[in-house]
Amino acid sequence: MLGESAFDKEGFLRKLSDWDPQVAEQIARRENLELTPAHWEVVHLLRAYYLEYDSSPAMRALVKYCGLNLGPDKGKSIYLMSLFGSSPAKIGSKIAGLPKPDNCL
Repeated sequence: MLGESAFDKEGFLRKLSDWDPQVAEQIARRENLELTPAHWEVVHLLRAYYLEYDSSPAMRALVKYCGLNLGPDKGKSIYLMSLFGSSPAKIGSKIAGLPKPDNCL
């Protein structure tokens, strides 16, 4: 479990290297989420996206990436919102230990 200094004022990890599954669970609890296999599938996909593109995806890019990698049923905004609430790209990236996506408020 990481201390408060490991996070910025919005709850994003300061260092990508601090992330592990236990940290993801810690962040998810702060967001009032319990991670299911469906959440983990997207969290791992977000981390793969970051490794490929060196950035956290905005919502449109996340939807497209999920569709390409997880199938058309999961490549939908409504599906991602059912998992991560109204800001799937932001909350998902936070849980995945990634920087805040550039266009998220």
